[in-house]
Amino acid sequence: MAEWTQWKESAELPFRASLNASTLFPYRLGIEEQIRTAAEAGYEGIEIWMKDLEAYAAEGGSVSALRRLASDLGIEIANAISFIPWADADEGVRARGREQADRELSLLAELGCPAFAAPPFGDVAEVSLEQMGRRFADLAAQSGRYGVAPILEFWGRAKKLSRLGEAIEVARLSGLANVPLLLDPFHLYTGGSNLGDLARLRGEDIGIVHANDYPANPPRETIADADRLFPGDGIALSAELAKALKACGYRGFLSLELFMDDYGGRSALETARYGLAKMRSAYAV
Repeated sequence: MAEWTQWKESAELPFRASLNASTLFPYRLGIEEQIRTAAEAGYEGIEIWMKDLEAYAAEGGSVSALRRLASDLGIEIANAISFIPWADADEGVRARGREQADRELSLLAELGCPAFAAPPFGDVAEVSLEQMGRRFADLAAQSGRYGVAPILEFWGRAKKLSRLGEAIEVARLSGLANVPLLLDPFHLYTGGSNLGDLARLRGEDIGIVHANDYPANPPRETIADADRLFPGDGIALSAELAKALKACGYRGFLSLELFMDDYGGRSALETARYGLAKMRSAYAV
């Protein structure tokens, strides 16, 4: 029996399954092959990376044809991973970020991608949460002109906006009626978020959830993205997170995001299938 089928067939995953393209990075696949792999492995959606979409377009690829490919394969483009310095302390950097956003949003709109991640990228150490709130509102206004929404992401290693509680506060200070948040177990852990803050969220407050795990060693202070594990292989409270998400009404995408250097000889398709089975097991409710 193939190892990726060794999980409880009776387990129920109350969320939609997505594959973050970072999981496939060791295979150096183009964005077309990433989408095909996700579809063949059984995912409902894929999170693309802007660098891959931009490379595809720069090489003459048709973004509208890519959109048709995903549709034909039954794969939804769930989100895009982007690094726009929307909250940076320097106005000049933010101005260049707005130009970057226009370029990226044009591609995302053509692709039919509904959202993109908006993490605290850049120099944010001295930026207040109130300033972040205003700047996120500006980003949302710019994005809205393209029909694409930013998803507010906190990074556990960021100098500011490193915890879930801070993200909830930035959302409030933005003055926007709805600010979707990106939740990631690795960042919840590395930033020392209070998991009790999950109870403050409604399903509509969550834009997308990343799925991953992490070991006890290296310790929280030095653990890196490359140390992430498949769901269920570490010490993350995956079952508790799944219960909290279900309880608040979230039924959106759960997206496998790993940064491993290799997968022990598995092919890209085998890795994707194995990851889907691990997600279904670890986050079953």
